[in-house]
Amino acid sequence: MTYAQLLVIIPCSYRKLQLYLECKTKIMEEFDNRSDRQRDEVYSKKIRAGKRTYFFDVKATRGNDYYLIITESKRGFDDGQFVKHKIFLYKEDFNKFLTGLSDTIQHVKDELMPEYDFEQFDREDDERSENY
Repeated sequence: MTYAQLLVIIPCSYRKLQLYLECKTKIMEEFDNRSDRQRDEVYSKKIRAGKRTYFFDVKATRGNDYYLIITESKRGFDDGQFVKHKIFLYKEDFNKFLTGLSDTIQHVKDELMPEYDFEQFDREDDERSENY
């Protein structure tokens, strides 16, 4: 039964009225949940990095505010199930987080591993994608 069909039903007994109201409530909740999911998903970027996959998902709140969820996903050793770790990053922290991340990565590249060729991984990924 669709929402439009519900609106034209005229209950003719108390029991039918109860069923009508229960059914209407379920359908209304289903419509609300569907619109919440559509509003919630704004943007997604997937990055495969060896045995790990990273997801950058932008979500919207009910007040049309935005936040970022960074997810690392990798297959577990014991059971083969995917293990996920998430970081929720809110708009007021974007600049601080980006600065901290950039500074930390630059420190590792410049101070701790200056001789290491970090770009080799980009070349390997490019070669793999060309072979597919």
